[in-house]
Amino acid sequence: MKHALFLTALAVPAALFAQAQSVALNSKAFVVKQVPDGPGKTKNTLVVPERVLPGEALVFMLEYKNTGAKPATAFVINNPIPENVIYTGAEQPWAEVSVDRGKTFGQLAALKVAKGDGTMRAALPNDVTAVRWKFTQPIPAAGEGRVMFFAMVK
Repeated sequence: MKHALFLTALAVPAALFAQAQSVALNSKAFVVKQVPDGPGKTKNTLVVPERVLPGEALVFMLEYKNTGAKPATAFVINNPIPENVIYTGAEQPWAEVSVDRGKTFGQLAALKVAKGDGTMRAALPNDVTAVRWKFTQPIPAAGEGRVMFFAMVK
């Protein structure tokens, strides 16, 4: 299988901003590989994938930087989950997920999905279709950081 993970990190500015926001995003995908770390020991390392195989662990990293002269307020990053991966978690506990392609977001434990018979069941990680980070604190001018989520190749 060729590496076919397409990342779309999308900054969604609130419609009521009085100021222009300039936050640059850089998306990266990595495969988690075990590498030797001394006699009989290994450690996990992040590797830019050439190929990905079913069952491999992935890390999606979204780096952000406020390139503007003013703080960026109410900043939001929405990231769809690629079709060929299963969401397994996020580094930030305040990340929210969607199981309906971004129509609604919340904590996974609180979300429900419809079963074939119309009844509802608790959402599972493989139901997640997007991850969202809503920044509650302004990103200062020249401020930068990263958010990450984890996945596994289907």
